[in-house]
Amino acid sequence: MIDSHCHLDYDPLFTNLNDVLKRGELNGVKKYLTISTTLKSFESIKIIISKYKNIFGTFGIHPHECKNFPLINKKKIIDFKKSHEKIIGIGETGLDFFYNFSDSSLQKKIFVEHIEASIELNVPLIVHSRNAENETFDILSDYHSKKPKILMHCFTGSVEFSKKMLDLGAYISFSGIITFKNASELQRTASTVPLDRILIETDSPYLSPEPKRGMSNEPSFIKYTATKLSELKKVSLESIVQSTTNNFLDLFSIKK
Repeated sequence: MIDSHCHLDYDPLFTNLNDVLKRGELNGVKKYLTISTTLKSFESIKIIISKYKNIFGTFGIHPHECKNFPLINKKKIIDFKKSHEKIIGIGETGLDFFYNFSDSSLQKKIFVEHIEASIELNVPLIVHSRNAENETFDILSDYHSKKPKILMHCFTGSVEFSKKMLDLGAYISFSGIITFKNASELQRTASTVPLDRILIETDSPYLSPEPKRGMSNEPSFIKYTATKLSELKKVSLESIVQSTTNNFLDLFSIKK
């Protein structure tokens, strides 16, 4: 399996990384994509990916953090991405109107800078969208003719939103949220997304799946998400593992 979205630079993962990766390996996790949220985060990520062969990274400014990086632009994003060969994506970026920790207009502006950088670099864009389905779709659809590579991270949206994003060519990643007892609507959405467009993730150290709720999340727990997805899709666990792994490798242009 591949954990397509984790924050290995966050504690308690970072300070226990060797043990975390050993548990991941024992539970079938072969590769990891650790996700940037700030400039400080990115510096830690470069250290991690330099040390571990099977870990890749991204560069991006999380929508919550836009207020702290108002001058980030396409050129700077491109330069940061090019600073390390194992930086393979742009994000996480996007819109979060649930918390509104940063002004919505600034979030939109910086989201566009990330989109344009990802298109110029021809690498996937990792998108965070919360309480912003219409705005996220409208902005991304403006770039549809330029064929951005889109990955909707930790998808929690409606069936209708998933279909709109699939029409834009997006891949959709599901986290441990699909295992939650109160996630029936999301489970319905997951059951409808084609196998060739699904990825899995932990978003660790957040969002621990059942039966690990209340604990700090880590990549080894991704097996619970994969198992739940196999139930929802009515296919074997092996089929989920193979499909999500191949989808990740195809999207990020990594040799199999």
